[in-house]
Amino acid sequence: MAVSLPSLDEIKQAQELVYSVMPPTPQFDWPLLCNRLETEVWVKHENHTPIGAFKARTAIVYAAELFKNGNHIKGFIAATRGNHGQSVALAAQRFKVPCTVVVPHGNSKAKNAAMRAQGATLIEFGNDFQEAREHAIALAEEQELHIVPAYHYNIVKGVATYWLEFFSAVPQLDVIYVPVGQGSGISSACAVRSGLNAKTKIIGVVSEGAPAYALSFAARRKIEAPVTTKIADGMACRIPDDEPLENMLSNVDHMVCVSDEEVRQAMKIYFTDTHNVVEGAGAAALAAALKEKFTLKGKCVGVVASGGNVDHETFARILLD
Repeated sequence: MAVSLPSLDEIKQAQELVYSVMPPTPQFDWPLLCNRLETEVWVKHENHTPIGAFKARTAIVYAAELFKNGNHIKGFIAATRGNHGQSVALAAQRFKVPCTVVVPHGNSKAKNAAMRAQGATLIEFGNDFQEAREHAIALAEEQELHIVPAYHYNIVKGVATYWLEFFSAVPQLDVIYVPVGQGSGISSACAVRSGLNAKTKIIGVVSEGAPAYALSFAARRKIEAPVTTKIADGMACRIPDDEPLENMLSNVDHMVCVSDEEVRQAMKIYFTDTHNVVEGAGAAALAAALKEKFTLKGKCVGVVASGGNVDHETFARILLD
């Protein structure tokens, strides 16, 4: 099926909305990280947003489009493992509507607390994201709430604002590694690269414990796969969405699967080499670059630290290992 991606003009318009709630995030070429990978490596710090993740850019753009014709929404509802829910709560505050968030049982305590602090009503349901998502859909119909999806054209516009910042700041990027959860991050990277007519190679990253998109990419059709990752909850997708998969098939060079142990090591490396706290999914891109280190010599590499929301007990254990 044919899918469309936002234009550069649309992304620039989205930047005006995003910058009403946050400034652009920095990107740095940390010397210790460059030494470790033996090449030029730039980190886009999406862990430096008002919610500690790139999703701060998303629901604000989605909601603005929704409310163009007036406030007719009774309330927002979303399913999440944390960062999407924080984004929806942030947008709900801005547009003064109630917000309900559905998370699976066993979700991050820190992310749950952050969503409650932003005014969201939190509901725990199901054993994984997909079950929480299905419950949110049922509640939306029952209570006449507007469900804010994790993937949507207007969500992609918001995410793309960080890729436009990154490509503009580091135009020499030869290759970028992009973590894949529901697909907004990698679709937005495709949109910006296409809009700029850049030659940068896009590489998708999934968890070995959530391989649905990698399996689907290889088979060129949607494949469901169980989620077993214990650390990369932001990538815990069991069923791929059609549009991001089509975008990936048309634009992505290849996919890399990283183990939970490789992700933990990348989280530790971020702290030792840059003194940044990065959550599991946020460290996946670096984990993949480290895995493919010997193919990267002489190249300018971009990785996104897509979030920093990790429970302190989890992070303490990783640093001590």
